Amino acid sequence: GVRPGSTSELVVIDPVDDYLSLLKTVFDFGALKRLLARPDFSFVFDGMHGVAGPYARRLFVEELGAPEACLVRCEPLPDFGGGHPDPNLTYAADLVARMGLPPAAAAHDDGHSHGHPAATTPISTTPPSFGAACDGDADRNMILGPRFFVTPSDSVAILAAHAAASIPYFKTGLKGVARSMPTSAALDRVASALGVPCAEVPTGWKFFGNLMDAGKCSLCGEESFGTGSDHVREKDGLWAVLAWLSVLAHANHADGAGAAVASALAKLG
Repeated sequence: GVRPGSTSELVVIDPVDDYLSLLKTVFDFGALKRLLARPDFSFVFDGMHGVAGPYARRLFVEELGAPEACLVRCEPLPDFGGGHPDPNLTYAADLVARMGLPPAAAAHDDGHSHGHPAATTPISTTPPSFGAACDGDADRNMILGPRFFVTPSDSVAILAAHAAASIPYFKTGLKGVARSMPTSAALDRVASALGVPCAEVPTGWKFFGNLMDAGKCSLCGEESFGTGSDHVREKDGLWAVLAWLSVLAHANHADGAGAAVASALAKLG
C-alpha cells in the first residue's frame, strides 16, 4: 500500500495502442490494406457486443481502411446485448445468415427453436467475401466464407499451411504446431507435409503455453474455436481474423490483381 503522506502516480494506458504495435510486427498491414480496398472484396466482423469492438474499429476501420459498415455489434455491452457471446453457428445466427448460410442449430426437425436464438437477418443471396466473429473476451473466433463455414479444426490447419508464405512473423518457418486432443488430425497432415513437429495435448490452453515456453510451438488451435500463436502465448481471436485476411491477401496477390477472392478461398483447402 501507499504510506500516509506519500504520493503515487497513476498512469492510464490505452491497451489498443500496445496491441496494435504488436500486431504490426506480426502482419503486413500494407498487404491487408490493399486487400480491404479491393472492389471485389467485402468483409463483415461481428464483435458480439464483447470487448473486441474497440480493437476491431481501430484495426479494421482506422488502420486498414475498411468501411464502418463492416462492423456488427461492436459496442461492448455489460449484458452482451442480451445475447450469448459465443462465436458459433448457433449464437452468431445473424452473421451466419448474412454470409448466405441457413440456420444450423436454431431449429430442429420439428421446426421449433428449443431456446436457441433465431436469426433476424434474412439469408443473404449476395454474401460478403469473408466473415468473422469473436467471443466476449475476444480470445476465440469463427471464420466464414460466402455460403460456407470453416471449422476450427480446418482453420488452424489452413493457417499453418500458409503461415510462412503469408505472415511475416512466420517467414522463417514454424517451430512446431499443436492441437488439442478433440481437434481433428488435419493439422497433423499439414505438419507432416511441412516437416515440422505436431503435438497433441489435453484440452486446456496451458498445455500450448508450455510448448511455446519451450520453443516448440509457433501456432496452435483447439476444437472450441480457439486459435493462437506465440506472439502472445495465448489464443487471440483478432489475431486469427488478421491471419486469415493475410492468407487471402497473399493468395490474391499471387494470382494477380484481377483474381476473385472467392476463387482464392476455394484454393485454400
